[in-house]
Amino acid sequence: MSTHFVDRVVLHASGGDGGNGCASVHREKFKPLGGPDGGNGGRGGNVVLEVDPQVTTLLELHRRPHRSAPDGKFGMGSHRNGAEGEDLVIGVPDGTIVRNTKGELLADMVGAGTRYVVAPGGRGGLGNAALASAKRKAPGFALLGEPGEELDVVLELKTLADIALVGFPSAGKSSLVAALSAARPKIADYPFTTLVPNLGVVEAGSVRFTVADVPGLIPGASEGRGLGLDFLRHVERCVALVHVLDGANLETERDPISDLEAIEKELAAYTVDDGTVPLQDRPRIIVINKADVPDARDMADIVRADLEKRGAPVFVVSAVAHTGLRELSFAMAELVAASRAAAPEAVPTRIVLNPPAVDATGFSVTREEYGEGEHASVRFRVRGEKPRRWVRQTDFTNDEAVGYLADRLARLGVEDELFKAGATPGAEVVIGDDANAVVFDWEPTMVSGAEVLGQRGTDLRLEDHSRPTRDAKRLQERERRAAKAAARGELEDERRAGHWTADDES
Repeated sequence: MSTHFVDRVVLHASGGDGGNGCASVHREKFKPLGGPDGGNGGRGGNVVLEVDPQVTTLLELHRRPHRSAPDGKFGMGSHRNGAEGEDLVIGVPDGTIVRNTKGELLADMVGAGTRYVVAPGGRGGLGNAALASAKRKAPGFALLGEPGEELDVVLELKTLADIALVGFPSAGKSSLVAALSAARPKIADYPFTTLVPNLGVVEAGSVRFTVADVPGLIPGASEGRGLGLDFLRHVERCVALVHVLDGANLETERDPISDLEAIEKELAAYTVDDGTVPLQDRPRIIVINKADVPDARDMADIVRADLEKRGAPVFVVSAVAHTGLRELSFAMAELVAASRAAAPEAVPTRIVLNPPAVDATGFSVTREEYGEGEHASVRFRVRGEKPRRWVRQTDFTNDEAVGYLADRLARLGVEDELFKAGATPGAEVVIGDDANAVVFDWEPTMVSGAEVLGQRGTDLRLEDHSRPTRDAKRLQERERRAAKAAARGELEDERRAGHWTADDES
């Protein structure tokens, strides 16, 4: 295996932004107002993780941890919708765990083709054709596309092996993998030769299973010493453990029993995910390796009885001389077969979609006090998915679009809740919590570009502008004359009362 083995990375994923909607009016000869025909913007692409059997490491994501999906295209006139951004599919190894930065499990990706959307793309904005209604027949604005979600996730690779070989460095774990299977890991006579987990496929009778050696286990591994903490996660999916003990160890303070107790202590200290069998409670086999060395055979005869009292079968093998391997492989196959027989019947994977409800919590208005002393002030914060999304879709350079946002917030009940919270005209109102929050001085009777053309939801350009009748003209003339006479009467009354004199007229 390559020494460039990476089993933990932090991925910075960004979904594509949605395309903006288009504000367009159909123009044709002899049809100056052909109606709105602006198309919708396209959805931004998603960042998707997919299990790929050809990918065995997270090295590519380690080298390029920042990934962004393409944006959606803008809408165009003539009812042409923008193209959607393509999904960015990232291949990951089988057995990859996806967590958020808080350590919460998001996905357990097992099985070729398993997919998980890390960062969804933003929805495209509606064009003015989609915003038209019976009251708003020709909107002069469109909605902006939503930005794609940005999320940092931690990817961890847990090796999918049936049997895990654990033990001190140089105990012969890699040699056993090479002797039992066709795998050819790097083997040398110095500690920590193995820097990455090695996998091998073993056949014993009709049972075919995989074996992995876990490198770097030493006392204190569960606390971060050596390499064990980085690779203990690869043991979590294994059915059984095989303790590989060095029978020919030359260190006087070590022996197979003390090595076994030290490794058992580290396995017990390692915390597994909820619902997973603790490592110390899994079936195990004890192997005394290097039986080709005379001292190792003598040591095996001394400690074998004590090891068997621990309730696990003990095998004395030699990975170099290939002695005792057949019995060991069949013992491992028996554990694997028993585990597979006890496992529940496999059922087709069912994909369950649980999208977050937009109106799960509606919205809330809270009163906030900030500053101290003379600089103390009060503001009102509006939280909720709908208000936050509507703000992101609004083009604040278009007064009519701002008026449309005000209408939506009023229909949702935001103004009523602001009154209840004690807001007064001119109060500071904040919508949203993130850096894109909008701050404005609240006016319940807000005047926007929508009122320039008439009341909100109307368009004076499309109203009836026929000439008034003769009777209507006469009525208007009488009203003007009556207003002028009333004004002259008020001025005469003020002059007689002495409020102003003839000199004031000059």
